Amino acid sequence: MALSKKSVMAALLLLLLITSQGKSSVQSIGVNYGKIADDLPPATEVIALYKTSGIGKMRIFDPNQATLQALKGSGISVIVGVVNNDLQGLATSPAAANGWVQTNISPYLPDVNISYIAAGNEIKPSDPLAQYVGPAMQNLYNAVTSSNLPTQIKVSTVIDMSLMGNTYPPSSGSFSDNASAYINAIASFLVSTKAPLLANVYPYFAYLSDPTTDIKLDYALLNSSGVVVQDGNLGYQNLFDAMMDSLYSALEKIGAANLTVIVTETGWPSDGGVAATVDNAGTYYKNLMSHVNNGTPKRPGPLETYLFALFDEDQKGPAETEKHFGLFSPTKQPKYQLSFS
Repeated sequence: MALSKKSVMAALLLLLLITSQGKSSVQSIGVNYGKIADDLPPATEVIALYKTSGIGKMRIFDPNQATLQALKGSGISVIVGVVNNDLQGLATSPAAANGWVQTNISPYLPDVNISYIAAGNEIKPSDPLAQYVGPAMQNLYNAVTSSNLPTQIKVSTVIDMSLMGNTYPPSSGSFSDNASAYINAIASFLVSTKAPLLANVYPYFAYLSDPTTDIKLDYALLNSSGVVVQDGNLGYQNLFDAMMDSLYSALEKIGAANLTVIVTETGWPSDGGVAATVDNAGTYYKNLMSHVNNGTPKRPGPLETYLFALFDEDQKGPAETEKHFGLFSPTKQPKYQLSFS
């Protein structure tokens, strides 16, 4: 039977919707490329692995020249990290910040799709380096803008959930007193420059703190069949959403309600500790990848998220689990059946 013109148009619109949803899902997921190991393949093979696996986003922890060179023409979006020990120099010298950008960013444009510069990773408020995070971000921002680099390159920093004072229920989320001045300055800068906050969010470590009573394994693995935590009119079926919404609530309390958050690390180890198995890790990654495109109860919509990490890293520590977060073995064999496309 011949289809009417109206029916054909409806089918085409449905196909377009499905295709666009698939693209959005893929675009939401990236993978960290950590290199604390002595048995990893060269950067050119790593970039090829990203492309053949359909991974379109990467985070690197330092401006490694071989990696940036290999990224040229790949189309892969990349977050470039500033190592913590460089923060003081960048904070105290605008010339050093300009030099850093001219050495590590400018030569690779436009052939490399650089999305963010991450000034430091998981600096704690009590760390002597904490005083340099804000000034380093400002100097790097000034260097980027004065160099007329693409406007999509934003400068931010990476925090972890240790800055939180309260996370339960999610609506009561707040930063700790000792983190208040530190995070307020960061949030103010990010709001003024329209840049996102970068955050490392690990349900595994939250579960590890209390694996038998308050936090159930299925809740941590995004595997619960129903609502586990009811918080006002919002229901939570998994710990990842609850942690994210507690962070959003904390940001609201300091006047940064509209700040976008990008999850720069999340993962589950496959060996070396409590609940660290291939089955659990595979379940976490698979469930998370199908979930983050929906956002959280408080913030629906695609949530840009980077899995940790591409490879197992045999020189990480001190915990044994730190060696077993890879999606692939160093021989590039996949550990899990995951689809990025």
